[in-house]
Parts: sequence; C-alpha cells; structure tokens
Amino acid sequence: MNIYRLIRHVREHGCFLEANAHPVRLNLTDMNCRMTKEEGVLVSVNSDAHSVLDFENLRYGVGQARRGWIEKCDVLNAKFLRDLRPLLQRTMLRG
Repeated sequence: MNIYRLIRHVREHGCFLEANAHPVRLNLTDMNCRMTKEEGVLVSVNSDAHSVLDFENLRYGVGQARRGWIEKCDVLNAKFLRDLRPLLQRTMLRG
C-alpha cells in the first residue's frame, strides 16, 4: 500500500486517519503521522480499548504521534465538541 497516496486521498475527501495505539498494531507510524500533518489531515488517536485497562495504550499512540510532530491541534479527538461537530458533519454530508 502506498501510504502517501492514501493520505492524499483522505485529505481530498475531507476525512481523517486513525492512529491505533495498541502496542501490537501502532498502524500509523511516526513517519506516517508526519505525512498526515504535512498534508493537513487530522489524526484520531485510538486506544483500541476492549477493557478499562486498555486505555493505558493511549500513551503508545500519543508517543507515536509526538514522534511524527503531531500537535494537539492535529488530533481530531483533542478538539472541543463545538469544533469537532462541524468537522464530523462535513464528512457525513459527503456520504
């Protein structure tokens, strides 16, 4: 898979990418995170929690994002609800 092409496609469609923070997955590498930032694509850091203990996985996703220079403003699920709603609405309208 060409990740750069995928990120550009996501950007063109106004969508977002998930950074799965499960330590076995970590599917969006630090370099991929950097590319998303450069392309203006927001990232959602997801714990992949299947139990309360799994919320601790967030630290791995946050670490991955930080290594890719992702800042709070680049993280979808760090947005205030008032700012998040229009972003989500925009993607739902594309349906």
